[in-house]
Amino acid sequence: MSIALKRINKELENIKKENLEGFILTNTDNIWSWQGILYGPPDSPYEKGAFPFQITFDEEYPIKAPSVKFLKPIFHPNIYRDGKICIDILQPHEWSPAQKVDKIMLSLRSLFMDPNPASPANADAAKMYLTNRELFDNTVRNSIQ
Repeated sequence: MSIALKRINKELENIKKENLEGFILTNTDNIWSWQGILYGPPDSPYEKGAFPFQITFDEEYPIKAPSVKFLKPIFHPNIYRDGKICIDILQPHEWSPAQKVDKIMLSLRSLFMDPNPASPANADAAKMYLTNRELFDNTVRNSIQ
């Protein structure tokens, strides 16, 4: 069994035991590609949303970060229209093999509460977030109902 496969199995086992707040895994039949739902955090415009995501690992994990993307469009300054995510911990120069999937999910929930418009993946969302927060919040809420 490869190092990657051992690590992925161990992380999956830990996530299932811990029942972490804010996300669930819905399909792990393929150990290399997990699917789940990330719930919008309270006190954010995303709070009533349930956002399906996919995490894809390869043989270079944990040396290389997994690929994480949302499966439905989300209006957010740091999420590309195709669902890919612009977040520091997934970037090659920021990734550390010490990071784990649960930390990635917590970072994504945190990003929902505190977007980083200085590093936008969606320029329109970033501009609206900076210039008209009320419109941004309403746009998000309307998009998840």
